[in-house]
Amino acid sequence: KIVSNELVENDVLPSIRGLARDLKISVITTKRAYDELEKDGFIYTIPSKGSYVKGTNLELLKEEYLKEVEMSLRKAKESGYLAGIDNKELLEIFAYILEDN
Repeated sequence: KIVSNELVENDVLPSIRGLARDLKISVITTKRAYDELEKDGFIYTIPSKGSYVKGTNLELLKEEYLKEVEMSLRKAKESGYLAGIDNKELLEIFAYILEDN
């Protein structure tokens, strides 16, 4: 929701215990997720106050996603070549995948 701008800078996040209860998951699991979001720069926490959405550089985030997509496509290309699939067939497969969504 942060990446899609459903949550914006300084929005208050649910408490760890409340979210764990709502999702029916462990408080420890929820705490780990919040810690990971904080480490990655998506949220910040004020002790005894709560956790909030941090202003994010969406362009930087998009660039990171683009790098991941490029690496995945390079790996798919390599796998295709190992299987004897040429560029035309790879493009047809990719076009099919794009149309599927």
